[in-house]
Amino acid sequence: MSVLERVNAPEDLRRLKIEELSQLAAELRELIIETVAQTGGHLAPNLGVVELTIALHRVFQAPRDKIVWDVGHQCYAHKILTGRRERFKTLRQFGGISGFPCRDESVYDAFGAGHASTSISAALGLAKARDFNQEDYAVVAVIGDGALTGGMALEALNHAGHIKANFIVVLNDNEMSISKNVGALAGYLTRLRTDPMYHRSREEFEALIQKIPAIGPRMLRVLERLKDSVKYLVVPGMFFEELGYTYLGPVDGHSIPALLRTLEKAKGLKGPVLVHVVTRKGKGYPPAEKDPDTFHGVGPFNPLTGEVYGAGKITYTEVFGQTLVRLAEEDPRIVAITAAMTTGTGLKTFARRFPQRFFDVGIAEQHAVTLAAGLAAGGWRPVVAIYSTFLQRAYDQIVHDVCLQCLPVVFALDRAGIVGEDGATHQGLFDIAYLRSIPNMALMAPMDENELQHMLKTALLYGGPCAIRYPRGRGTGCALEKEPRPLPFGQALVLRDGRDVSLFALGNTVAAALEAAERLAAQGIEAAVVNARFVKPLDTSLLLRFARRTRRVVTVEEGVLAGGFGSAVAELLMDNGLGNVELVRLGINDTFVPHGAPALLRERYGLTAENIVAAVTQSRRRLRVAARKK
Repeated sequence: MSVLERVNAPEDLRRLKIEELSQLAAELRELIIETVAQTGGHLAPNLGVVELTIALHRVFQAPRDKIVWDVGHQCYAHKILTGRRERFKTLRQFGGISGFPCRDESVYDAFGAGHASTSISAALGLAKARDFNQEDYAVVAVIGDGALTGGMALEALNHAGHIKANFIVVLNDNEMSISKNVGALAGYLTRLRTDPMYHRSREEFEALIQKIPAIGPRMLRVLERLKDSVKYLVVPGMFFEELGYTYLGPVDGHSIPALLRTLEKAKGLKGPVLVHVVTRKGKGYPPAEKDPDTFHGVGPFNPLTGEVYGAGKITYTEVFGQTLVRLAEEDPRIVAITAAMTTGTGLKTFARRFPQRFFDVGIAEQHAVTLAAGLAAGGWRPVVAIYSTFLQRAYDQIVHDVCLQCLPVVFALDRAGIVGEDGATHQGLFDIAYLRSIPNMALMAPMDENELQHMLKTALLYGGPCAIRYPRGRGTGCALEKEPRPLPFGQALVLRDGRDVSLFALGNTVAAALEAAERLAAQGIEAAVVNARFVKPLDTSLLLRFARRTRRVVTVEEGVLAGGFGSAVAELLMDNGLGNVELVRLGINDTFVPHGAPALLRERYGLTAENIVAAVTQSRRRLRVAARKK
């Protein structure tokens, strides 16, 4: 029996010999690689924290002790060790286990996550709740150096240090390497600071110096300054100590004995403690170690070679990146901004081609948006490329800093709509609703990748805030025109005429609407198909003309219905005395969409051609029944 097969819960780790833990780490990596090769997922971050996860669950007694994972894309080993080994093959599959911590999934998932920089705030809240309840257990936040760039994490660090909270922050640093000289000295000082004898001896020494007549207090101040000067030179954790933390580290994050010693020390200390752990992303799998960026979040791949499957049609992200480079070559005022997503948003080529006009601000979406506002106020043309789900974090900055001042900032909302296997935290379903209500904001969505390049050109020529939402993954495979061109602003496009029903579709739902129109035609129903293009401003004259003609309208959008595109059409009809037009809105109802294959989720939530056909036929049936009653 393998070591891993003997671990069904964290307490089983405490029955293993120290030498068995290294074998356990190897078996965990093997299972993670094997599974992610089939399901896709976050590989490199998870491989980097295997030993850390083992050490955390051996030292702390979850679920009584609370372990809070930041972002959560490094929790695969945690899930396997907490009773989900047999279900791990269902990772990110519909009905299977989530790729992120989920409170509904397990008592071991102390706090749900999916967005970065949340763990310290959440852990601090749990720690204070423990204190209020007069309970006694440990609370640990595990946060990466990338997530520590988020302002929320720094705010929480500052607050926790100020109130001297009793909890532990584990900083998983996968960018720094350990210097033997500095590391050895820091390790010595760490042992010194965590030894109770050191604290008692220091207090006794200070009391003795204070008693020296005349010069005692002055000598103590000199010694304190000297001590601080030396510590600033040799201790890498002085920043954290100034915030009120006991700093332990750096610790080799792949040495289980070193991790166990340090975490045991941290567990015995009072007040806020920061444990600095140095790891390597992709550890143990050469392709991921060599290219951690690609293997950070990856689709299915060949585990033997590291070859990622799925080459074929160009992606929306690639079209956006290529088009922006082309437009930036023509307009030197164009700058690009992203929040730790250079590759994910397609800006890698732009960053190489125009390094002085590219800003990766780290996981700091709020700063990214206001930085863009400042650039726009200074006469530049900033393009902010952020996933739809992450732009939610900068809502106040969009309202206050960009739209209120009507500044020409372009928001490129990648991963809008259903994103699939990453689940509820990542579905880009709210952007229409949260942007449509803001004055001065223009919002559009392309039906295909060719239209995306034209919309980017259009947005850059627009004189105010403008957002383009486009989906994750590969495009339709349509031909790309050689040159991006501006679209008539605020105008929809009629793709198919019809007199029986009007299908108003937005973005990538246009293809389903066209397919539905073909099926309806086979039933003798003539359906008009309108590619709305713009959510704001709506093409009011065109939409009203078709609504008056057909008296039946179906709106289709890959977003929430509350406040979405369908709501905008409903408002338009009511405001123009067309409240008696039969309106059916297809989209996401008042729910969070779980993880699963995008095609399966679209079918489940009524966004396929079959669903559109069913909506039209049911509407026709209702009208016939109503007519007979009259």
